[in-house]
Amino acid sequence: MQDAIVIIPTFNEIENIEEIIRTVFGLEKAFDILVVDDNSPDLTSLKVAELQKEFEGRLFLETRHEKAGLGTAYIHGFNWCLARDYNYIFEMDADFSHDPKDLIRLYNACHIEGADVSIGSRYIKGVNVVNWPIGRVILSYLASVYVRIITRMKIQDTTAGFVCYKRQVLENIDLDKIKFIGYAFQIEMKFKAFIKQFKIVEVPVIFTDRTKGESKLSSGIISEAIFGVITMKLKSLFGRE
Repeated sequence: MQDAIVIIPTFNEIENIEEIIRTVFGLEKAFDILVVDDNSPDLTSLKVAELQKEFEGRLFLETRHEKAGLGTAYIHGFNWCLARDYNYIFEMDADFSHDPKDLIRLYNACHIEGADVSIGSRYIKGVNVVNWPIGRVILSYLASVYVRIITRMKIQDTTAGFVCYKRQVLENIDLDKIKFIGYAFQIEMKFKAFIKQFKIVEVPVIFTDRTKGESKLSSGIISEAIFGVITMKLKSLFGRE
């Protein structure tokens, strides 16, 4: 068992899953992988199960009964990892929008440089996004500005989904009280770490939109992020974190 594990949530990622797994396992730093699959109709989980025979003891699979949201997939993964001895727990997409090579940089930010949370940031050095239409770039960037204004977090990329958490961060967050299930989950997790005064750093990365498979972004997810952030902030002011 390694000291670090990468959680990869999947729903219909058959076109990407084998390549992303092999790429992570090919890195010079060893990581374990946990795939949390939401019963993908394209049989993503069967491909992972097949690869488990090759990567025994390093590749793990949790299959849920239905598609229940990104946030609940990560909470499921966090609890699974905390029941074991991992010290560094990562979030990463399956579609190569996050460059697996940057896992090492996020790991070093925590393991060597002393951060409690390291974020693969698209906006810490300008706007580093490839293959997104300009409208989506603007929406994402303004969303992070909006979140910073409401929450007072000094984080440029508040909606980033490429993150390393030290074990103690997740142990000190009541995961059962995390409310958001879409991309607002990423904001809520960072906010919980922020109000508990953990050291959060941003590591500049280049985000490249998927070339295979379909995006899971929806209007409901966007609405959750816009309106949920205000509720989250108000609850924190009254000590109801």
